[in-house]
Amino acid sequence: MKLLNTIKSLVSGDSGNRRIKRQVIDLQLATDALTRHDIADWRMAWQRAINVINPDRRALYDIYRDVDADLHLSGCVSQREGFVMSRDFKLVSVADDTEHPEAMHYFDQQWFKQFCHLVLQSVYWGHSLIELGDVVTDADGCPCLSEVRLIPRKHVVPEHRRILPQQGMSWQSGYDYTDPQFSRWLIEAGQPDDLGLYLKAATQTIPKKNMLAFWDAFGEVFGMPMRVAKTSTRDDKEKNRILQLMAGMGNSQSIVVDQETDIQFIESARGDAYNVYNQRVDRANSELSKLIIGQTMTIEDGSSLSQSQTHLKVFEDLVDKDADMLRDVINNQLLPRLVAFGFPLQGLRFDWDYSENYTPEQQVSYEQMLLQNYELDPSYFEEKYGVKIKGPKLSPMMSAQQPDGDEKLLRGSRFFD
Repeated sequence: MKLLNTIKSLVSGDSGNRRIKRQVIDLQLATDALTRHDIADWRMAWQRAINVINPDRRALYDIYRDVDADLHLSGCVSQREGFVMSRDFKLVSVADDTEHPEAMHYFDQQWFKQFCHLVLQSVYWGHSLIELGDVVTDADGCPCLSEVRLIPRKHVVPEHRRILPQQGMSWQSGYDYTDPQFSRWLIEAGQPDDLGLYLKAATQTIPKKNMLAFWDAFGEVFGMPMRVAKTSTRDDKEKNRILQLMAGMGNSQSIVVDQETDIQFIESARGDAYNVYNQRVDRANSELSKLIIGQTMTIEDGSSLSQSQTHLKVFEDLVDKDADMLRDVINNQLLPRLVAFGFPLQGLRFDWDYSENYTPEQQVSYEQMLLQNYELDPSYFEEKYGVKIKGPKLSPMMSAQQPDGDEKLLRGSRFFD
């Protein structure tokens, strides 16, 4: 059984570009079993995960897979993650905070978006061990990573910093992923003893899923009127014929029987299904909203402006917390590894761009105010709008008074002085 395959770093190509291959641990993956869980299973899985001697999260991750499939919870998670991913960021110098827009190209890549997603997922799963791909070049000839991928969580024991080649092995048999031969390709997000928000979310998604199943069963039993056929015949063949006719009424709603057979439809008198089932599902959804986004108004219902602003502020605080965590992982783990791989990012750090975003109307007013009160560098407009500015546009009368030549044409213009 091949457990460890170490691929040495390669330097190839006539252009001198380095192509680095990562070190790989071969894992024997197994298909997860999709089984029904209840609160007792959740409690037992939690107990196994916090075992001090031999922590085992496998059963808990099986429950988390069901939790992650909840539609309302997925919407809450997507909303929280989307607010972080939609933020503008920048690369600035560590020494003087000078922005380096040319370095943005190295992060405007699919692998970086996937990396951010996996880091943010650690908030809910508790821990993510991310493997960086090979260093290759993109279409512009710049270095980039071929991929990033998640080390399967069931093969990771974060409490002891171990990777298990096979599920179920003792953590002592695993590989220490803090070893330099592995750590240069691995990035850890989340705390080793953190079990994530899905631990609490399971207390609502498990009964919610069961309640929806009970509601389906209720609808199957009491949703349609019961059809009863009364007949005086004693012939079994005739009884079977009538039974088959009754079973076929779902489509045609018509039947032909003899005069001695009486057909009745008995309506159900039960009318509390909505209060019993729907209210419990709504309560589960509201509890999940409070857990993931801190409130319910931005995803479920609305109210007054003051209340909505308060709820939005709570949500933004959670988004800021996730953004800070992601920034720390990028600066403390990702950037040093990229520099070691040969990316020209030495002396730079990742930061969020907190500059104001203006509407087109606000932008016009803002620029008019600047032009009327300050002397601006024309490069501001050239870089912002991608146009080449030769000089100010003068009226015919002003053009007649100006000397010939571009240099003389610009003379007297305070804006381009």
